[in-house]
Amino acid sequence: MKKLGLSIAISVFAVLSLNAQSSPDAAELTRLLNEFLAGAGRNDAAVHERFWANDLIYTRSTGVRINKNELMRGVLETPAAKPGDPVTVYSAEEIQIQQYGNAAVVAFKLIGTTTRSDGTKTVTRNLNTGTFIKRDGRWQAVAWQSTVIPDSPASTKAATTNSSSDGRKYILGPRGGCHYITESGRKVYVDKSNCN
Repeated sequence: MKKLGLSIAISVFAVLSLNAQSSPDAAELTRLLNEFLAGAGRNDAAVHERFWANDLIYTRSTGVRINKNELMRGVLETPAAKPGDPVTVYSAEEIQIQQYGNAAVVAFKLIGTTTRSDGTKTVTRNLNTGTFIKRDGRWQAVAWQSTVIPDSPASTKAATTNSSSDGRKYILGPRGGCHYITESGRKVYVDKSNCN
């Protein structure tokens, strides 16, 4: 009887391991992620609406947990980009996908490259993990966790933060750029005087 129980446990573990490693929808999930990242760089509300499930739990890199309504409010309240505003392009590296039937975990390194009008660039790196559920034939993220990958100690020391009367925390980066982070996690660069 012990051998039968052990055989069943090993079989179940093998099936779960195989299912997690095979990820039959990996190409579809990777395409969805890349479409989302392209749209997020443009702050495309339709792309956000499609990507996030209504029952989303999102833990931002700042340690704040929000839902889809709060995330979408931040997207919709962000002013449209003007000519000369910094442009951020997002990409994913080291994508890992583990699928469990109609559930999947997508983990990757998010690279955000921001180019300012003077040609200077800033690169941010986050480790992101999303849990997706396939409902009615389409995948959507139901849970998300983002963690900032710290810069080297020298550049971390160079960053300073100022709080303002409008409740925003303005951050002076190691290369002299002044920005704040929106509710949706997007960097918005502002005049350097806000960081003085």
